[in-house]
Amino acid sequence: MNWLVDFFGNAANWSGPDGIPLRVLEHLVFAGLSLLLAVVLAVPLGLWIGHTGKGAVLVVLSANAARALPTLGLLVLVVLLMGVGTLAPVLIPLVALAVPPILVNTYEGIRGVDPELRDAAYGMGLRGRQVLGGVLVPVALPLILLGMRTAAIQVVATATVAAYVGLGGLGRYIIDGLATKDYPRAIGGAVLVAALALAVQGLFALVQRVTVSPGVSGRQRIR
Repeated sequence: MNWLVDFFGNAANWSGPDGIPLRVLEHLVFAGLSLLLAVVLAVPLGLWIGHTGKGAVLVVLSANAARALPTLGLLVLVVLLMGVGTLAPVLIPLVALAVPPILVNTYEGIRGVDPELRDAAYGMGLRGRQVLGGVLVPVALPLILLGMRTAAIQVVATATVAAYVGLGGLGRYIIDGLATKDYPRAIGGAVLVAALALAVQGLFALVQRVTVSPGVSGRQRIR
């Protein structure tokens, strides 16, 4: 506890290029960009595979890749191939980490919609895209958001690897603290990463409450 007081109680840690606000912002930029790119790649693909049933093997491969992906190893490989000085060495492994849970959950969410509901939508004269956007996605939204939340927490926790290639973020405190045996700094950085992950989880819970229909989420009031 004294170490945390030493770190967070030091005014020097709250300002300047190595201050907590700037490091948190850098960490959010790494994680946010990675998650955004992963959503852009995985959600449309998951919707298409779940709706058409084609390419399901990609989902299986993606799920297996999520278990076997060595993020730090991939980071080192990208750095060796591309060098440092840009965000690419960090974004590529983080996007690769985030895509599988989003893709799998989006696919499972669409595929798991009650077939009778799908048939009823077609029976009403709706076309494929109308059925997907107006019926399947709203029903599958809780599972889709769950995949995004899982990916976001993983990315926030793993974005500390940016420090290995000389970039900023909260990993700077952990890496530099361990290297110089400044343990209050290392522990403070770890606490900030954990707090940020919890904040992201809370944010997605709020988003789900706001965006998911009460009838789908089970919050429908009984009159």
